[in-house]
Amino acid sequence: MSENKPYIIGITGGSGSGKTRFLRSLIESFDSGVASISQDDYYRPREHQLVDKNGEFNFDRPESIDYEHFASDLLALSKGNDVEKQEYTFNNPNVKPKNIVVKAAPVILVEGIFIFHYQKISELIDLKVFVDAKDYIKLQRRLTRDRVERGYDADDVLYKYENHIMPSYQKYIEPHKEHADIVVPNNTDFGVALDVLKAFIQSKINEHTV
Repeated sequence: MSENKPYIIGITGGSGSGKTRFLRSLIESFDSGVASISQDDYYRPREHQLVDKNGEFNFDRPESIDYEHFASDLLALSKGNDVEKQEYTFNNPNVKPKNIVVKAAPVILVEGIFIFHYQKISELIDLKVFVDAKDYIKLQRRLTRDRVERGYDADDVLYKYENHIMPSYQKYIEPHKEHADIVVPNNTDFGVALDVLKAFIQSKINEHTV
């Protein structure tokens, strides 16, 4: 790698918007030159999470994330240093998290719902991408994912969506949409936005090989 500073791209959006799939589509397009780091890998342990008035854990608050650790790792990557972290296990105590080493790269992709809200992280981001979708579509995707992939009860999913996810989205995530450099509509697919960003990332990788 050259001495050029890594270029950092932040990808956010509401739950069910497709931001993680967008991230994966970008990563899979490059054999090298791109590294990624996700907010999900920095959730605090369950015993340190907030509970709502009904005693339900609320993982959709900025406080649910070990923000300082997250910011510290992203800062290290921005300086060209590798970082080691533990994978996200959805706060499942029966799953032992694996240690993951994130290698520094010319382009760093950082993904998560609060990355524009956290000032220290937002200030490190060079390009801000907001993946957007209609609310009913996001809910449909959330229902499908949590019931099929994670085995959650439908009533539990709906409760969390109404009482945790949407209030958090409206307060901490949606206000940053107007400040994003790119807004990607994803009611059906990503359209040309994915190809445009792939080409842009390749140009940034090329700058580091000159």
